[in-house]
Amino acid sequence: MKLKFLAAPAAALLLAGSVAGCSGASAKSKTVEASAQNGHLTIGISFDRPGLGIKSPDGTFKGFDVDVARYVASKLGVQESSITWKEATPAQRESLIQNGQVDYVVNTYSINDARKEKVAFAGPYFLAGQSLLVRADNTDITGPESLNGGKKLCSVTGSTPAQNIKKNYSKDAQLQEYDTPSACVEALKSGAVDAMTTDDIQLAGYAAANPGKVKLVGKTFSKENYGIGLKKDDTSGRAKINDAIQSMIDDGSWAKAFQSNIGPSGYALPAKPVIDRY
Repeated sequence: MKLKFLAAPAAALLLAGSVAGCSGASAKSKTVEASAQNGHLTIGISFDRPGLGIKSPDGTFKGFDVDVARYVASKLGVQESSITWKEATPAQRESLIQNGQVDYVVNTYSINDARKEKVAFAGPYFLAGQSLLVRADNTDITGPESLNGGKKLCSVTGSTPAQNIKKNYSKDAQLQEYDTPSACVEALKSGAVDAMTTDDIQLAGYAAANPGKVKLVGKTFSKENYGIGLKKDDTSGRAKINDAIQSMIDDGSWAKAFQSNIGPSGYALPAKPVIDRY
């Protein structure tokens, strides 16, 4: 009797562990189409990037990336009421996708070969270029080469723009990494760093949100193709998302989303992207 009494909870623990294991494995192997067919999508976005992906005080989300994510979801048959928005910081994007915590990520996610080793990309849905943000009263930083002399340059942990400057333009710039772009902007405004670098469309959003305090300087000095990240082996899901992006470009929704979210900053509408169906 004693053995039976002890065996029951042990069996329950084993069963729970088994279920949890199956659940974890299922989440990791889930495809975008399977989630959409179940009527629900979890999408990774930024919660703090003006013009691109930001969470409003009332709990709603807005921005160009958010509109792209919504459009793709609708083409997959999922309306916004059935979307769970999850914050995906640059340092978290690959792990969130690989662990099945999101179905796809739309968050200024530059397509490159190193990332393709870990995740797949649909798109690009936007073509950006790296630039610099400085304080509004700064006059000595005019481009990436002017960061020589030990100037402090801020970028987000896990992103590549600062490394590009260090490698190709200003080898003695001091890199300062922060968890979020907003933290970089605050460090810039307070004088803790001299400049911030990331893509021009993102910096335009911060300049628009902080008039008279920060400004963009210089020309762009890289080409960044923003893609929608999803599981590396989800070939069918990638094709479906590519179809949705193309539809958004063709029916005018892409330009409309850009103008409503980024247009007020004065940033000009760039060329339409050409989808890479690799």
